[in-house]
Amino acid sequence: MITPTITTDPQALTMTVTAELDVPVERAWQLWADPRQFERWWGPPSFPMTVKEHDLVPGGNISFFMTGPDGEESGMWEVLAVDPPTRLELKDAIVDDRGIPVDEGPASVVVTFTARAGGTTMAVELMFPSLEAVEQAATQMGMAEGMKITFAQIEGVLATA
Repeated sequence: MITPTITTDPQALTMTVTAELDVPVERAWQLWADPRQFERWWGPPSFPMTVKEHDLVPGGNISFFMTGPDGEESGMWEVLAVDPPTRLELKDAIVDDRGIPVDEGPASVVVTFTARAGGTTMAVELMFPSLEAVEQAATQMGMAEGMKITFAQIEGVLATA
């Protein structure tokens, strides 16, 4: 099972989730580049994701909704930068059913893929707009636990795709 390392840096206003994947960088990149693979692992199992739009180019959007016990929650990432297969930068927002932002999540998300002996290190750095937002994500929202559950699903996607 893939167990990520999660570090929070209140001074830098970041939370970083790092996972060691036993696949080449190009294969790890597909976890984000292929919308069908992405929706199979991003988010906890109790909130299955459906990707509506997946335009992985600068200025493009990744829009999705997650269906939980209390209904749907929509999200959107604006794609700020793409350097396949090593780096992806996104701006995060929670949106209403019309795609209009109603609440900002982390200010941005930077995903990096680094080759290592026998595989890839994937790091997802969440950058928050304030110390309060970092603390809320880390404690009140349970984001660290959610990320552990989310990343545990990657192995199954890698085995079948």
